[in-house]
Amino acid sequence: MRQPMVPLSVLDLCPVPTGVATAEALRRTVDLARHVEDWGFRRYWVAEHHNMPGIASSAPAVLVGQVASATSTIRVGSGGVMLPNHVPLVVAEQFGMLEAMYPGRIDLGIGRAPGTDRVTATALRRHIDALSDEDFPQQLAELQGYFSGHVVAGPPRRPVRAIPAEGNQPAVWLLGSSGYSAQLAGLLGLPFAFAHHFSAANTLPALALYRRAFRPSAVLAEPYCLISVSVVCAEDAEQARWRHGSSRLSVLRLRTGQPSTLPSPEEAAAYPYTEAERAVVAEATVSHVVGDPASVVESLRQLAGQAGVDEIMVTTSTYAHADRLESYRLVAEAAGEPVKAPVGEPAARAPR
Repeated sequence: MRQPMVPLSVLDLCPVPTGVATAEALRRTVDLARHVEDWGFRRYWVAEHHNMPGIASSAPAVLVGQVASATSTIRVGSGGVMLPNHVPLVVAEQFGMLEAMYPGRIDLGIGRAPGTDRVTATALRRHIDALSDEDFPQQLAELQGYFSGHVVAGPPRRPVRAIPAEGNQPAVWLLGSSGYSAQLAGLLGLPFAFAHHFSAANTLPALALYRRAFRPSAVLAEPYCLISVSVVCAEDAEQARWRHGSSRLSVLRLRTGQPSTLPSPEEAAAYPYTEAERAVVAEATVSHVVGDPASVVESLRQLAGQAGVDEIMVTTSTYAHADRLESYRLVAEAAGEPVKAPVGEPAARAPR
C-alpha cells in the first residue's frame, strides 16, 4: 500500500520578477501565505538573502510579522535567519516579540551561511574576521540563553536581558546544506531542515549524520527533519516545463556571477544557451521537481520515503503570481491537502 504524503510546508524566497517592483513582490508573499494556509500547508518560512536583485526576503523578522498578521493558523518563521550576520540579542528580541504577539505560531530557523556574497557579508558583519563560522555554537547558545533569561556579559559580569524574549521562545530549528549544522542539530536535540533545493547531493549523508548524532532533549525525544524542494507544478507537464524556464535562466545567471530579477518564460525560451551553459543549468536544477500534479506528488512522496523526512517544504518561483498560486494549489490537491494541526498543537512528534 502506498505511503501517505508527509505534511507539506512552504519556503518563500520572495522572488522579484523582471519588471515587477519589490513592493509588489512582498505583497505577493503575503497573498500566497493566505492561500496556502487555506490549502492546508503546515508552515510558511521566508529566507534571508542579501544583494540579490531577484530575491526580496532580506529581513525575515519584518516579513514574518507581516505574514503572521495576515494569517491565523499556519506556523510562520524564518528559513532562515543567518545568525553570524546578526547580534544574538537582537534576534532574540525580534523573534521573542513575534512569539509574544503570535503565540505558538513562530518558528526561528537558524543558519550559519552569509546568505550572500563575501563582499556583502563583510558589509553586514563589519570586518573580515567576523566571517569565521567557528563561533556559531557559542552564538547559538547565547541566543537561546536570552529566551531563558540566563545570559551574563562581562566584564563586569552583569546579566543581560532580552525582555520580549523571556518566556516567549519560538520553536528553534537549525538549517543546513552540509553536515556541520546536521551534526550540531542532532547533538542539541533540535529539529533540522536541509536545503535539498540547492544541495541535493548532500541530503542523504547530512540526514544520516543528524540521526546518528541525535540526543533527546527537552524539545524532541527523537529526530525530526524536513527538506526543502524546488517545485513547479501545472495542469500538464509541458506547461510546467515552460514556466520552469524562468528558474533555469535565473540559476544560470546566479552561477555565472550575474544575478538578475526573475526572467519571464518568454525571455528564458529565447536565450541562446551554449552547451556549457546547459550543463551548468542541468547540474543546478537536477533536484527540481517539475510536472503535472500526479507526477509531482509521486516524486515528492518517493523523495520523502527515500530521505525518511517528516515534512517537505516546497519552494516555487514562477514569473506570474497566478502560476505560483496554481502550482501550490495543485500540489495540495494532489497530495490530499495535508491536515492542518491546531495552533500550538502540531501533529505527533512535530516540534512546536
